[in-house]
Amino acid sequence: MANLAGALPGRSKPPIKKTAYINIKLRSAAKASVQLAALKYNKHVAFSFTLDDGYRSAYTCAYPLLNGGMVSPSIPDEYHNNQGGDGEHSNGLFYSDGCGQKIPFKLALAINAGIVYDKPDNRARLSWPELQELYHAGWDILNHSCHHATKHGTDFYNEVAQNITTIKEKLSFTMTQFVVPGGPSDPGYEYEYEKDAFKTGSNAVASYVGLGPVINVDQPVKLDSMIYARDLLKSYKDSIDFASVDKDIAKIDSLMQQPHPVWYNAFTHNVGNGNLWSISLIYPEFKYYMTTIANKYGSSGSDQLWMAPWQEVYEYIWLKDHTIVTTRQKGRNLVVKLQLPQIPPNFRNKALSLVVKTGDTFSIVSYSSDLKINDNGTKKRQLINLKIN
Repeated sequence: MANLAGALPGRSKPPIKKTAYINIKLRSAAKASVQLAALKYNKHVAFSFTLDDGYRSAYTCAYPLLNGGMVSPSIPDEYHNNQGGDGEHSNGLFYSDGCGQKIPFKLALAINAGIVYDKPDNRARLSWPELQELYHAGWDILNHSCHHATKHGTDFYNEVAQNITTIKEKLSFTMTQFVVPGGPSDPGYEYEYEKDAFKTGSNAVASYVGLGPVINVDQPVKLDSMIYARDLLKSYKDSIDFASVDKDIAKIDSLMQQPHPVWYNAFTHNVGNGNLWSISLIYPEFKYYMTTIANKYGSSGSDQLWMAPWQEVYEYIWLKDHTIVTTRQKGRNLVVKLQLPQIPPNFRNKALSLVVKTGDTFSIVSYSSDLKINDNGTKKRQLINLKIN
């Protein structure tokens, strides 16, 4: 069976591909240590939030709210559902990289390529140009089958593979994460999707039962053929009910109180003004939810939330768990050695964060040419973020 997504992480431990170095000058000769952060930017909670089925409100409401811009006013779509929000301008919602740069909250989109279309103007679904813009803004696009088929008799393998091929043709990248589509179905269909998603080269599958939705990341995560579960966040009334949203926010509060860093995964469908299929989050509640957690745990709060889509978090953890870090110190000079694995070719993100434990400040003197680095060596939260070229 063809492997459409390239090398599979986790099937066997990849060999060390190359070694990189970072040379650090410490302010004092006191012993220092360096370790890989459990989560990127040394955050305490990674939150991956996915919008399933490709509804247009992802672009008209969620994207401008999180990234900054004008949220669309009410947009009744062709099916008389509402893909719009409040028509107000948003300054965006951010966390920081710990080194002085603000990063907007980003979500993932679980997409069925067979139901992406560009017309009419009041369409219910995302268009190809909108998907491309969201992808280039750092949002992840996940495989949700080509036509959202869920009945026995479906060619499940083809549903997965055709979606990969179509997205590759239209948007020029290969999806590596699969989300089992829901809805009216025959018993056990999800197992067919899980099996065939891995056959096509998917690295992980979101299904009904699996690891999570809260995953501890203080120890290596079992990423090999990972099947994970997600929390569904939805509105329970057609009218605004912030009390129900507060219960979902309380879960983030509780995760922040956990002694170890964790990765949390949730999803919904439409985030416009209509509670589509009663499995969506109406825009006022979505805005309240995102704004509240940003104010508490984003850059204007404790800054302990990494609001990043599933693939970005998965790839960070995979690379972190397969990298070996050692140090050699002589007086004030500290050399950090990074033994890096062979990174699968379809990884989108090749980044690591290092925590420098020292009682004082430091500066970076030099580093390998295939690294791009920023650091916070003059602050109490001593951090090095790096990207691998």
